[in-house]
Parts: sequence; C-alpha cells; structure tokens
Amino acid sequence: MKPTAPEAAIAARRQLTEQKLDAMKTAIAQLRREGARLSVRAIARRASVSATFCYENNNARVLVRQAVTDNRSSRDRTSIDEHHRFEATRRERALNAEDELKRMHKEILAQRERIAELMGQARDAEAVIPGESTQALRTENATLRQRVHQLSQEHRKLQERLEGARSNLRFADKRIADLQAQLLERDQA
Repeated sequence: MKPTAPEAAIAARRQLTEQKLDAMKTAIAQLRREGARLSVRAIARRASVSATFCYENNNARVLVRQAVTDNRSSRDRTSIDEHHRFEATRRERALNAEDELKRMHKEILAQRERIAELMGQARDAEAVIPGESTQALRTENATLRQRVHQLSQEHRKLQERLEGARSNLRFADKRIADLQAQLLERDQA
C-alpha cells in the first residue's frame, strides 16, 4: 500500500525535523568543544536552522533549554572553582603575611630588649666614672686631638721639605753628571 500524499508530506516533514534536530545536536556539541557561549541564536546559526524552529518545535526547545542550562551550570562550576582557587591563594598569602608579622614582632621585641640592655650598660659605665673624672677624660681627649692636629701639620711640613730635598738632589745629580761629561770632553780634547 502506497502512502497517501498527506501521509508522505507528514513523513517528509518529520524526517526534515529529525535532520534539523540532529544538526542542532551536532552544533551544540561543536559549540561546547569550542567553549563558546550557548544561546538560541548561536545554536540556530551553527545548525543552519531558523531561530523560530528552535522556539516552536518542542523537541528543539527542550534541546536548547537543556544545552543552555548545562552550559550555565558548567560556567557556574568554573566560576566557583576559580573563586575557590583565588580564595585559597588569598588565604595562603594572608597566612604567610600573619606568620611574617609574628616573626617581625618577635624580632622587634628582641631588638628592643638588646637596646635596653646596651643602654643599661652605658648607664652603668657612666655611674662607675665619677663626674670629675669624666670632665678630666674630656679635657684629655681634647688635648690629644689638638696634639694629633699639631703632629699632622708637622708631618705635612716635613713631607714638603723632604720633597724639596729630593728635588734638589736630583738637580744636583744632573748637574754633577753634566760637569763630569764636560771634564771628560776636555780631557779627550
């Protein structure tokens, strides 16, 4: 029995609808592989079907809705995973900063204790030396500095005299050599 014309048209329409649905499934799979955003227009464009078909056909509408929902939940999971990774690194940096802060507080405390200890030693040394002897040490120090200054000046003057004597000696050596040369020339002549 041969199908009637309306039955054949209905069968052809069903076959065309199935082909469009298969094209939509393929387009959805391709868009997912590419990581593209899934939407009715993107799926319709990729599958070469009209957006109206996607909205009017129940199977197409379910297919698109499921793909978009899966894509959103996948993006949400990715976003949540990124947020968790960011939070983990932020938390780790905060813990590292806290550890460093604790270490620095300990170091500052140790430095303060050392400073207090040294200041105590300085006060003890001042207490051991009476006030008069402190003054005597200061005057002695000033006298020694003055003496060092005088000796430096004398040293500088002696250095200058030594340089002058060396220069005179070089000149005298040269003059003696010239005179000896002249005497030799006279003797030979």
